[in-house]
Amino acid sequence: MASVLHFTLLLFLNCGSFVSNVLAINTTTARTTVVSVAVFTATESLLSAGRPNATEVPTTGFTTGYSKSTAKTTTSAEDTTKAAERASARRGAEEEEGPVELECPPLGLESLKVKDTQLRASSFKRRGLGPHRGRLNIQSGIHDGDIYDGAWCAQIRDTKQWLEVDAQRPTRFTGVILQGRNSIWSWDVVHTYKVQFSNDTLVWKPCMNGTEEAVFEGNQDAETPVLALFNTSTVARYIRINPQTWYQNGTQGDICLRAEVLGCALPDPNNIYAWQTEPTESRDKLDFRHHNYKEMRKLMKSVNDACPDITRIYSIGKSYTGLKLYVMEISDNPGKHELGEPEFRYVAGMHGNEALGRELLLNLMQYMCQEYKRGDQRIVRLVKETRIHLLPSMNPDGYEMAFKKGSELAGWALGRYSYEGIDMNHNFADLNSVMWTAIELETDRSKLINHYFPIPEQYTSEEAFVASETRAVISWMQNIPFVLSANLHGGEVVVTYPYDMTRDWAPREHTPTADESFFRWLATAYASTNQVMSNPDRRPCHNKDFLRYNNIINGADWHNVPGSMNDFSYLHTNCFEVTVELSCDKFPHASELPIEWENNRESLLVYMEQVHRGIKGVVRDKDTEAGIADAIIKVDDIDHHIRSAADGDYWRLLNPGEYRVTATAEGYLPSSRTCQVMYDHYPTICDFRLTKMPKQRLKDILAKGGKLPKDLQLRLRQLRMRKLRVTTKAINQRRAAAAAKRAKRV
Repeated sequence: MASVLHFTLLLFLNCGSFVSNVLAINTTTARTTVVSVAVFTATESLLSAGRPNATEVPTTGFTTGYSKSTAKTTTSAEDTTKAAERASARRGAEEEEGPVELECPPLGLESLKVKDTQLRASSFKRRGLGPHRGRLNIQSGIHDGDIYDGAWCAQIRDTKQWLEVDAQRPTRFTGVILQGRNSIWSWDVVHTYKVQFSNDTLVWKPCMNGTEEAVFEGNQDAETPVLALFNTSTVARYIRINPQTWYQNGTQGDICLRAEVLGCALPDPNNIYAWQTEPTESRDKLDFRHHNYKEMRKLMKSVNDACPDITRIYSIGKSYTGLKLYVMEISDNPGKHELGEPEFRYVAGMHGNEALGRELLLNLMQYMCQEYKRGDQRIVRLVKETRIHLLPSMNPDGYEMAFKKGSELAGWALGRYSYEGIDMNHNFADLNSVMWTAIELETDRSKLINHYFPIPEQYTSEEAFVASETRAVISWMQNIPFVLSANLHGGEVVVTYPYDMTRDWAPREHTPTADESFFRWLATAYASTNQVMSNPDRRPCHNKDFLRYNNIINGADWHNVPGSMNDFSYLHTNCFEVTVELSCDKFPHASELPIEWENNRESLLVYMEQVHRGIKGVVRDKDTEAGIADAIIKVDDIDHHIRSAADGDYWRLLNPGEYRVTATAEGYLPSSRTCQVMYDHYPTICDFRLTKMPKQRLKDILAKGGKLPKDLQLRLRQLRMRKLRVTTKAINQRRAAAAAKRAKRV
């Protein structure tokens, strides 16, 4: 048995000093050195000082700080010492550049890496306030009392209550992050707390501050995350958070909290814990870390330098503070729209604190460059047949705010809005109301438009409360004939499709477009190939179980979003767009980025390939073979038209089937044909050649000083004779009427 026994009980001293026979592998004993962590000052409360504590408890001086680790998990004494030295040496610079690097990453309460079965509590008020809800940034339902409430809340109000986390293996714990309860109706926060550790849940040792039990500062408001770093790290399997004081409103104040725990798993050379080890790396060699604005520019430049023949960087405008909105174009002819080649876009970072989409797009541009150079035929085909545009940060101002706090410490909302406080996903022109009002007022349906709705005049004025970033994206949409798009968000795991706005301003109501079936196809294409969404055993993120909807949902059936980019894109341009909610954690820790890339890589590629479904073609002048811009493409039984681009080319996304398609253009006779869409990944070619109306044809020829062809001369002579006969008949009728009037007088 001696050769198989790998761990003995750890004997604790203070808050992290310990004597260990750790990793007694065969006859070798591995040493573990305790490293002190830098002390952080307390943060200011976002609320007034009017919130009283229950009792005054002295707190240690090494508690709260707003910072975030982007360092990889380190386990050796040498690596740990270096990490601490780097954090101390760079503290001043980090205040400018970004969050302080911590020793250990979060265990994963927020990201759901820690399972519900790993959380226990001394007591809880009801199921909706059980220990499984004690996760950082978890969001509650609309009503208190349901099974999706916003924290763990103890049933008993005393200092013996605790929330316990089972790391499932010996772990070096370095800190705790705490929040209050997320609730519209209740105010519950823990002001101070203690921490205990155990290897067997029978013997518990407190975290010490010298000779006294350490007491950590908690929260003064419900939403701001507060970090407490331990004086020295502690190795154990279990950790308990033990509230000491909390906000009390008479007798109504409850012990409620949401938490994250920081910890490094110890080395497992003999693979003892393989049964519960999850992959943490990616096979792709990409730059897996969070990039601020300067680092993002450097990375994009490096991709452009590595693949200059297929990439181009351009800016579509600036943020409120002057940061450029950079786009990476990937195409075999960068900078040029090619006839018949569809335009695709991904947009990330509309909400600045939803950072995963930004990193995935930076990963995607690196990956496509590498794979194209390697000769991967799938990527080569995408690059040659598609013009791809990647906007990784639509809201760089908001991202910079969140980045400086760090992932777990940015909270649920910091950085979400623009610098001016605008939510950009409610900032596009509300064309839905324009459309529905027209439908209600117009009795003749033939006069109704169903596409390219003009932007209301009041929205375009300089005084309109429209973000500069929103204006830049709208101009981008108008200048490039995008066919398909997705905007990447975070905080949930689901794909939503238009409409996002309910027709009668209901809180939620299924509100489909004319292309409902194809939008469901698009959403399913992403969701079914995503490793998290397609997992039938996954836990709901917050308060809605999207598994029952197969991880796709009509946006308005989730919640009402007036002025969304999805709806604007569909009603004002040719482009079909969906929203992808990528992860439960809006701002995942850098250590989680490799596995998040693995979860989403196939989905990102598959979704791009959907731009080649349906029909495409060119609408040309029958006589000159020139492309006709702004020709209207109508599909029978689908009440939503699209238009041809400047060169006459068009793309109409459709599910497999047989369709009657009609092309019309001003000054031309309409033309119709039947087009068959197959299940292939290639679109059906459906070209049109339109004949000019005689009057228009005559005007064009005379304007150029040309000679009329014989067929037109004959047609013109016939028209003149018809007009002469009609005129003569009218004159004769007037003469007869006058003669009859004279005869009547006589």
